[in-house]
Amino acid sequence: MEVDFVEEMKESLLRQKREILDNLIATNADFRAIVEEMDPKDFADVASDDIDRKMIEALGSQDIKRLRAIDSALARIQLGKYGLCVKCSKKIPRERLEAIPYAVLCIECQKSEERRNR
Repeated sequence: MEVDFVEEMKESLLRQKREILDNLIATNADFRAIVEEMDPKDFADVASDDIDRKMIEALGSQDIKRLRAIDSALARIQLGKYGLCVKCSKKIPRERLEAIPYAVLCIECQKSEERRNR
């Protein structure tokens, strides 16, 4: 995977994570109080800190799934495995990653999963 593209996707993932957390801060007073006490440089890691329980209580299940998927994609970037299907290890098409930066399956494996889960 091209370094520039991976960096672009990393920025997109971080933006999406920030949007979810900003929305949470705006709508949840308990979470806002926790974040205000944190060092700003630690804010990006807020989803993986010990305050997970408070955040999970405040977040909807869709946002929780998205945050976990984003964190997983960021970890794959660090490990150099971003853009590879976790099922078949083929490259995930660039267009799919642009649409869903946290995608873990190539289109074929995703279709297979959807058929299996019906």
